[in-house]
Amino acid sequence: MKEILSYSPAMLKTFEQCQKKFEYKYIKEINIPTNIFNTQQGKNIHALANYYLKNNNVEKLEKALTPNEKQLWDNLKNNKYFNYKTVQSEYNISSKIGNYWINGRLDALVKNNNEYFILDYKTGQIPKNPETDYQTMIYLLITSNLIGTDDKLNFIYIDLKNNTEKIIQFNNEIKTIYESNLLKIIEEIEKCTKNNIYKAKCGISSCDYAKLCK
Repeated sequence: MKEILSYSPAMLKTFEQCQKKFEYKYIKEINIPTNIFNTQQGKNIHALANYYLKNNNVEKLEKALTPNEKQLWDNLKNNKYFNYKTVQSEYNISSKIGNYWINGRLDALVKNNNEYFILDYKTGQIPKNPETDYQTMIYLLITSNLIGTDDKLNFIYIDLKNNTEKIIQFNNEIKTIYESNLLKIIEEIEKCTKNNIYKAKCGISSCDYAKLCK
């Protein structure tokens, strides 16, 4: 039985969607080929943003962008939060919650005066319920531990396609709620893993693992 050493937002989202999918993907480690074309645009923008925030010359990279990518990049470059002082870019983070490790990767952490902002740029859609999204919860909890503050920390989802933002402000009360929510689902995963019982509940025929379920 595979031991889970650390939990990421993607793992928790997968388990919430379907326990069997979680088992196939993270316990049995069955990888399904994906369409690279659908994710390449996002990778290009993230790579460019990382170079830019690290003060590298990106002129050649900008010239290689497609017209659609150029529009997304212009939206990001003109975003006020993206122009705050860079603390970290494309940064792996991890921390402990209770007896469990949680992890993620920040697109960027920026600072304005004494206030911090976690930036997450989306070339697709932002979460439907960003305040309670596992990415929001995990990133805010870990970052608050890293910088040592709760009340001057924010999460900013940047919707590059629609050129809009969603801001989630963090505080000690929210921190308690997030910790409780994360511990609840992690303990449920631990129970399933211990008993080696995972239930199929999504019922989505288009799921990459649908044939395995049958």
